[in-house]
Amino acid sequence: MKFPRTTVAGVSLPRIIIGSNWIFGWSHTGHAADTIIKEQHSTVDQTLAVLSAFMQYGIDAWMGPFSSHPAALDRIKGIQDKIGKKLILIDTPVLKMDNNAKARRETEAIIKTSAEIGSTFCLVHHSSCEQLINKNKKTMDRLPDYLKMIRDAGLIPGLSAHMPEVIQYADLNEYDVETYIQIFNCLGFLMQVEIESVIKIIHEAKKPVMTIKPMAAGRTTPYVGLTFNWNVLRKQDMVTVGCISEHEAHEDVEISMAALEHRLPNIKGRSSPAKQTVIK
Repeated sequence: MKFPRTTVAGVSLPRIIIGSNWIFGWSHTGHAADTIIKEQHSTVDQTLAVLSAFMQYGIDAWMGPFSSHPAALDRIKGIQDKIGKKLILIDTPVLKMDNNAKARRETEAIIKTSAEIGSTFCLVHHSSCEQLINKNKKTMDRLPDYLKMIRDAGLIPGLSAHMPEVIQYADLNEYDVETYIQIFNCLGFLMQVEIESVIKIIHEAKKPVMTIKPMAAGRTTPYVGLTFNWNVLRKQDMVTVGCISEHEAHEDVEISMAALEHRLPNIKGRSSPAKQTVIK
């Protein structure tokens, strides 16, 4: 079974993108959860198990702020060497946005690293691009400078958004971007405005949107979170899924396929010490 794909800037992408928070230890829960993730993914082989599970379905795109985190660079190289296949890397680097020569040199170096590790996409991290927002003018001042750096490095530019205005202002001003990242989940977790407004922004976006945190960082179940997202997004949009183990990867793919095919997922029920007849 191969998972459905879409196209972004001429590049074929699976509609599920592999996330990195539950690989590198960013749980959005607390230090204890972060530690568990890091222990679970202390070796390349442990991370490879998750990526290999996704790749069985043709899901070969991986998102994360790779070029901004040295530990990620070694992990990527080790995985690429073992699988003998190039992953489609969607890098979300944290860039230096100060308006001076030193900051621009540092940013150029980060983007250069993004190209050197083999990224296809370079989407400016939300913590960086949102510094440029001017709500009064509905612009992102100096953004074209950074997008040109990305193009000059041979990468496909895009923007990561926690603020929904990022998508709106980029479309309004026709900035040189090919795709967006936007938080979107049924709980509204980390979303800055209500769910109804964000889904409208996604549907009106001129470019495909990569949604993130569909399960609200573990605050809702995969069935609820994924079924919601797949049933309201456009056919060109994507869902980024983070998993701590290969078992979760297989389950999330099946839940997603079931949602797209409007059927019940073929998954095992949760364990319980005393299941009642109704939930057996």
